[in-house]
Amino acid sequence: MAAVKIAYLALFMILVAATASEAAIGCGEVIGKLAPCLPYITGPAKVVPPGCCSGVRALNTQAKTTADRQAVCKCLKSAASSVPASGLGKAAGIPGKCGVSLPYKISPSIDCSKIH
Repeated sequence: MAAVKIAYLALFMILVAATASEAAIGCGEVIGKLAPCLPYITGPAKVVPPGCCSGVRALNTQAKTTADRQAVCKCLKSAASSVPASGLGKAAGIPGKCGVSLPYKISPSIDCSKIH
């Protein structure tokens, strides 16, 4: 339960600190669309929730420009840094389980500047 609270707190901090820069997709939108994924990443859910996959697919569709894709990557990277180690593998596997192919693995060490 503490891990879930930490994850929610970290996601809230990302929301507050996020800036949109030139990308049309801000961290607030990314986190909002991926919030249904938290129960799967942090604990009790054994299956990726349908709402999580809907959010993943929507973000994938929305991220049309390099700036958009890099903005989403930066938000995911920041969020991944607050996920307990036990949830990182689950988080990284979500796109594939939702039928979305990403050119990178979700992790705290991804270099988002290489995303085009």
